[in-house]
Amino acid sequence: MAGTEAGGPLWSGRLEGGLHPDVLALTQSLDIDQRLLPYDVAASQAHVRMLGRQGIIPAAEAAQIEDALGQVTIDDGATDEDVHSLIERQLVAMLGDTGRRVHAGRSRNDQVATAFRLWCRAHAYRLQLAVADLQQALLGVAERDGTTVLPAFTHLQRAQPVPLAHHVAAHAWALQRDVGRFVAAQDAANVSPLGAGALAGSSLPLDPAGVADDLGMRTSFVNSLDAVSDRDFAADLLYACALCLVHCSRMGEELILWTSQEFGWAALADDVATGSSMMPQKKNPDVAELARGRSGTAIGRLTGLLATMKGLPLTYNRDLQEDKEGVFAQVDATIGVLRLLQLAYEGLTIDAAKMRAAAADGTTVATDVAEALVRGGMPFRDAHTEVATRIAAGERFDSPTPEEAIAARQGPGMPGRVNEQLTELTALIATTRAASAPTP
Repeated sequence: MAGTEAGGPLWSGRLEGGLHPDVLALTQSLDIDQRLLPYDVAASQAHVRMLGRQGIIPAAEAAQIEDALGQVTIDDGATDEDVHSLIERQLVAMLGDTGRRVHAGRSRNDQVATAFRLWCRAHAYRLQLAVADLQQALLGVAERDGTTVLPAFTHLQRAQPVPLAHHVAAHAWALQRDVGRFVAAQDAANVSPLGAGALAGSSLPLDPAGVADDLGMRTSFVNSLDAVSDRDFAADLLYACALCLVHCSRMGEELILWTSQEFGWAALADDVATGSSMMPQKKNPDVAELARGRSGTAIGRLTGLLATMKGLPLTYNRDLQEDKEGVFAQVDATIGVLRLLQLAYEGLTIDAAKMRAAAADGTTVATDVAEALVRGGMPFRDAHTEVATRIAAGERFDSPTPEEAIAARQGPGMPGRVNEQLTELTALIATTRAASAPTP
């Protein structure tokens, strides 16, 4: 099947002869950018409606094209250069010369930038919901086992006792910052480049602002050169995903430690664990390890796009064909990892006795013992030295208990007031879920 009904790509009028098959294979992007189809169709429909409103094409033909666009699909065996070429080919096949009118005042440069922005906008929203689901799973742990006491760590050494609710809330707060970054990425993508054309607009009486409004985008472009060359919005989404996966990696590492025999603080449900092909006793935390591993790949994708962007002169360059595959894979990986961790936390079994035993080893309340001496009038440095000397000599403290130490910490954001955090997080999750989905 040819790239157009005439047997060549959309630009074939400029060059004689066909492309070498190896060049065609390297430049063809339909296998990647076909994911843009519904967004490209929606943008094309908005463009055609504008052409009809502005009298650039007859209103009746605009309506025909809009209807036909709704029937475009990825047909079997398609070999079009890209999804944009596929759309135009199918329109011409359905409507004849009327289908050729779709591209008036438009280039593939502003066309792909618009479709890609719409894709990123929609998926930034999906990522917000996926994060909210993981946050809810963490709050589920807090509801089930939140009063369980465990030692928090610095340098992976037991430090001070905290309730489990306070610990999992820390992860939920990190994820809340990720929600903010995905909201910002959604907003960054929410600018319409349609009307910028190849780079310098069109002499036709286009209405870019009307198209932006039709697509539910907050504004149209302010500079046509920037409109077709800007991929900051894609880098924003890659960065938001990369940092979210870094947070997921930290959770994964923690689950690996907690479920090891050495810690024994928790156990994964059987349906999220794997076994060994050789060692019958093994129950492996592969979901947590994948969360940890995929964060490294995510950092690489972000670096890759930034490296692609850094040397490009204005405006569009074919290097930007490389922008989409990494973003698609990054979003898929992030949504997948968020779901894996959600399942892991939903089925997590906590060994409260082992957690508390670690927190009640007689050393994690050392700071509280020193602070009691401070309340009695001793300078803190002297109190610190006295308690450190006693611990070095082998002393372990029965008072205060871990629970008493936690209850004494009542400042804002401290573990003694964790219920306030859980209430606030619950409200924030509800706000995320209540946000309207962008259309299209």
